[in-house]
Amino acid sequence: MSPPRVFEQSIQIRANASIVERCITDRTLMHRWLNPLLRCEPVGEWSTDIGSRSRFIIQIPLLQPTLNSVVAERKPGAIVWEFQGFFKGRDRWECLPEGQGTRLLNRFEFEIPNRAIAWGFDRFAAAWTREDMQAQLRRLKRLAEELQLRD
Repeated sequence: MSPPRVFEQSIQIRANASIVERCITDRTLMHRWLNPLLRCEPVGEWSTDIGSRSRFIIQIPLLQPTLNSVVAERKPGAIVWEFQGFFKGRDRWECLPEGQGTRLLNRFEFEIPNRAIAWGFDRFAAAWTREDMQAQLRRLKRLAEELQLRD
């Protein structure tokens, strides 16, 4: 098992916490800011209630690596997906009201059970993953601020 890794990012958004939370938990909105190579599919009906299951699938031809996830924690303004697959860990999203907007915190904690995959991730994908997380936050910010202007 690889050592635990933690990638934490945050962004200030000029939108209220309920709009930011909706961007994270509404599957249609989620696909507007997720990496286009990442698809989220529910297992059963889509829900963000504790115990709800989904699959996050990376759209790589032939491989399509998949993370099976379950909502492990849920409260207003926060959701934690636990996942298993080529990674094992947690992805926490938390909306923190701040001034006239919201600070969105994303904390991705994971281990990579397969040493060969861990080696490849560390050499080739770790920096890309961090950059992609930041890009997703910027897309989510634009979406939430656009929705705030409409409300």
